[in-house]
Amino acid sequence: MPSLTDRVKSFALTIGFDLVGVAPATPTPYAFAYPSWLEKGYAGEMSYLARNAEKRQDPRLVLPGARSIIVGAVNYRPPETPPSAKSPTGVVARYAHGTDYHNVLHEKLDRLLAFIRTETGQLVNAKIYVDTGPILERDLATRAGLGWYGKHTNLIHKRLGSWLLIGEILTDLTLEYDRPTTDHCGTCTRCLQACPTQAIVAPYQVDARRCLSYLTIELKDAIPEAYRDALGDRIFGCDDCQDVCPWNRRAPETDEPAFFSRSWTQTPDLVELLRWSPETFREKTKGSPVKRAKRRGLLRNVAVALGNTGDPTVVPPLITALSDEEPLVRGHAAWALGKLGGDTAREALRKAQTEETDPQTLREIDRAIEKIEKMPCSI
Repeated sequence: MPSLTDRVKSFALTIGFDLVGVAPATPTPYAFAYPSWLEKGYAGEMSYLARNAEKRQDPRLVLPGARSIIVGAVNYRPPETPPSAKSPTGVVARYAHGTDYHNVLHEKLDRLLAFIRTETGQLVNAKIYVDTGPILERDLATRAGLGWYGKHTNLIHKRLGSWLLIGEILTDLTLEYDRPTTDHCGTCTRCLQACPTQAIVAPYQVDARRCLSYLTIELKDAIPEAYRDALGDRIFGCDDCQDVCPWNRRAPETDEPAFFSRSWTQTPDLVELLRWSPETFREKTKGSPVKRAKRRGLLRNVAVALGNTGDPTVVPPLITALSDEEPLVRGHAAWALGKLGGDTAREALRKAQTEETDPQTLREIDRAIEKIEKMPCSI
């Protein structure tokens, strides 16, 4: 009869995991470097990463008596579809094209844990995490043999590339451990070179404060001006470091329907998104990872992306956004108008200047007007 470990792995594959492995519940190699990463300030405003730092270094502090960690991974690369929007479009990171992966993976892990308890006939002590607990998931995935820690800090598998989402079950069961995966990045540095903001400051180290994924999702305030041009047309996350990875050349598309693109995530119409009301945002992002940015964060990103188009036809919707209920949106719409320039944009900004009450937004408007007035010609 197959061992419990083999039965667990087999069942995990039948319920939709593409990879599954087991790691010991002991400190991981990167655990000792984690405090240094935090001390450098690379976590930015993600203060939750500093909480329970000692637990992240030792899984046994997360679940007393833990012996094994079952790690499952699912390929999330959605099928590509041709663009259909006629107006300027934005880019959403692939992991956010479909249903929130937290829900998808958690449901699978719940089923897997129920299977384990049935197989053992015991109320196995366990904890389930999907990117939410005080553990170093990618290190655990590497130790469980699911792939290696790439220079862009994503998990890479030889067959599936880096389009992987992972979740774990910490348990007090003693299972058979898999061999850790060795590094196969070699001398390649394409991800470092491709990063639009040089956020990958060294191989295997990312300064989140510079990363476009952090800036468009985790950062709740204004996007620093130094990075707005680099944002380009990205409105939620960034896949540039993965797009250039050689291991992704032949990576297959997912067969998990939950990760298939929604109609507005494949090629989001920027002008349409900028017009989203709070009600529309709630309706469209229900069950979507994009909900994490909140309406003000998403529309902030959309405004910047519209400013980066260089398209004068987007000036009218940006002028309308100067009256948005959210100061964050108004301020970034002002920046976009300042970048696009033109008499129409300048006059709208001057009008907004007399009506704006938010100090930070007013500063954005002032700078935008100054920028237009220094332009050699009008649109």
